Amino acid sequence: MNGWPIVKLGDCAEIARGSSPRPINDSAYFDKGTIPWVKIADATASFKYIYETKEYVNDYGASFSRKLPPGSLIVAASGTLGFAIFLGVEGCVHDGWMYFKRIDEGKLHKQFLYYLLNTLTKSFNAFSYGAAIQNINTDILRNTAFRIPPLNVQKNIAAILSAYDELIENNQRRIALLDKMAEESYREWFVRLRFPGHEKTRFIKGVPEGWDFDKASMFFGLAKGKSYAGEELTDDMDHMPFINLKSFNRGGGYREDGLKYYSGRFKPEQVVHQNDVVMAVTDMTQDRAVIGRVARMPDLGEKGAVISLDTVKLVPKSIHKTFLYAYMRHSGFANFIKEFANGANVLHLKPDLITQQKIIVPPKQLQNEFAPMVEPLYAEADLLEVTNRRLEKMRDALLHRLISGKLPVKNLDIQFPSSMAEDAHG
Repeated sequence: MNGWPIVKLGDCAEIARGSSPRPINDSAYFDKGTIPWVKIADATASFKYIYETKEYVNDYGASFSRKLPPGSLIVAASGTLGFAIFLGVEGCVHDGWMYFKRIDEGKLHKQFLYYLLNTLTKSFNAFSYGAAIQNINTDILRNTAFRIPPLNVQKNIAAILSAYDELIENNQRRIALLDKMAEESYREWFVRLRFPGHEKTRFIKGVPEGWDFDKASMFFGLAKGKSYAGEELTDDMDHMPFINLKSFNRGGGYREDGLKYYSGRFKPEQVVHQNDVVMAVTDMTQDRAVIGRVARMPDLGEKGAVISLDTVKLVPKSIHKTFLYAYMRHSGFANFIKEFANGANVLHLKPDLITQQKIIVPPKQLQNEFAPMVEPLYAEADLLEVTNRRLEKMRDALLHRLISGKLPVKNLDIQFPSSMAEDAHG
């Protein structure tokens, strides 16, 4: 890092603010919309690039916003301050985002800038403003000072970190494919009803003979999670892993991001082990809605993990655990049960309402045939998740050392990843 000059970001790039149509809830901006409307929740649910959004604006709505091309680098002005991400598609950014209209490519490499910004999120909090919601503005971003390495060093740093991110993103695509294969298997057997032997099965009012239609309580019970105080959560891995709302993907499935450890007391029934099924019964925010979503627990150690009061464990009685997970994940039950949630600021679902609903369950023999078909898919996805967590930790350990110059890369013979192929000869 010796000799690296200190520059302000505004000296290397032109920064602008996104824009929102008002009032933001007017359907006129969204009816028949086809242009991605990028929200913070879309970014946090994505990886390095945003390819999909939950909402879309039409041309009228886009005229009041900022439509950006693929490859644009955007930065969160509120929420996770300074969180940076690329657009993988053309999309509109609202006034909760800042974006780079121009980057001086002779001074600053865009991929390096992405990694640099994601090392500065904590420092942005010191300069933020706002009582309830913290914000940063374009002036704060323009005046952000940092040591800037030579352009070839920037490219080498970005190449090393991008190689990790490409591996992680490839694994994420494989996980999504495995999930889709499991869902298709479930739908083929239990929605389209083309299960083995369906040709010879008698159907009564559209339901195969021998299938049970009864309250969910006949098939599984519930174990409620543990209430907790903030001081009982720690990063100390000597304590029990703690499963809370951050442990759920928006579409279902387990995520390890932000895993904490619990130092308080708990009951045996509040402990989960590998392959146990856990459901979220509270929502974090409207954008991060997970009520009714289920996660299948990975191997979190011999002692297992403690579940929070925002979750419940589904305890099988006369149902195969793997089928139970597939049913809760792929049948549409989550979207159905979340309609029973209520609350002023935070939505909550009364756990007992889950087991009061009637569900259709195939014979145990059919469940037993289905389980070994999808279990390898779930297991491989779990292994890829573990691999990704390890890759992320390795990348994050390198990130600060590379950006700070503590790990020199100037003379390294770097193999550029495919996402930076255009820089290999730059």
